[in-house]
Amino acid sequence: MRAIRFEQFGEPTDVLKVCEVEEPVAKVGEVLVRMQASPVNPSDLLNIRGGYSTRPELPATPGFEGVGVVETSGGGLRGALLKGKRVIVLNRNTGNWAEKVAVSSQFVIPVSSKLSLEESATFFVNPATAYILVKQLLRVPKNQWLLQTAAASAVGKMVIRLGDYYGFKTLNIVRRHDQAAQLRQIGAKYVIVYNSAHDNERILIDQIRKTLGHASLQFAIDPIGGQTASSIVKVLGERAKLILYGSLENAPLDFLSRELIRNGASIEGFWLARQMEAFSLPEKIKLVMTLTRLIRKGVLSTEIAARFPMEQIAQAVIEAERAGKSGKVLLTMQQEF
Repeated sequence: MRAIRFEQFGEPTDVLKVCEVEEPVAKVGEVLVRMQASPVNPSDLLNIRGGYSTRPELPATPGFEGVGVVETSGGGLRGALLKGKRVIVLNRNTGNWAEKVAVSSQFVIPVSSKLSLEESATFFVNPATAYILVKQLLRVPKNQWLLQTAAASAVGKMVIRLGDYYGFKTLNIVRRHDQAAQLRQIGAKYVIVYNSAHDNERILIDQIRKTLGHASLQFAIDPIGGQTASSIVKVLGERAKLILYGSLENAPLDFLSRELIRNGASIEGFWLARQMEAFSLPEKIKLVMTLTRLIRKGVLSTEIAARFPMEQIAQAVIEAERAGKSGKVLLTMQQEF
């Protein structure tokens, strides 16, 4: 069977190759899944470059999420019940960019037949991140402000729609004017263009305060880190919370401790994999039901920019990182898809 692998960390276009490998066999407690599609997420590319929170043993296959059909079970009641079902595959160990994967039955989730292939393939990482951040961790109340950076990302757009759905206001920071135009087209009312590489921090802070007026900023999320996140710290209100869920700038935070001391604000890190490990089975089931409902309503929908077969992995990576791209790139493992 075919799988996409890398034998050393580096630029994805240089190190990724389509290889013929031995078909995996499901052990006790595992299922064998015939993969159908898997998105190219930023976390996948960070993993290939060696910058993810954990490093895989090499050679490795990327792909943290995706969708497929359970072919066989290695044993166990759950595996037997899943046979023949379309499932979401959350795969931190063996990677989903392959025609077939063997994975613990605890990391596959039956998906509603009412969801399309694209909705199923992109069901979890971004929708769960957006929903858990704003509704379970921050619990942003109605009519309150939530500030987010990298707002033109897939997660960012979902957060904007969550704000519309639940009635909280989003203040959205993007790096380019074309991204601001994209967000206004989907209904974002408050957008600020700021690029820490060449824009003055003072202008950003003044724009944020002008937009908020007399309101206090209690809630903020940031996947960038570096100078951008450091600037946001300076506008946090009394006992506010900033959650960091990425490090796109690959730079340390830089601010004086008194910025937090003066207002009692807090900064917290978020990693979806760790959060899911802390959830009980009933909590996971409830989350899946909620995500399914919100995806079907279009609140947590994912736009697909392009599809590529496995053989075109280099082109898929280039497209996934192309500036100005709107939507996810999807890898397809079978020709009929």
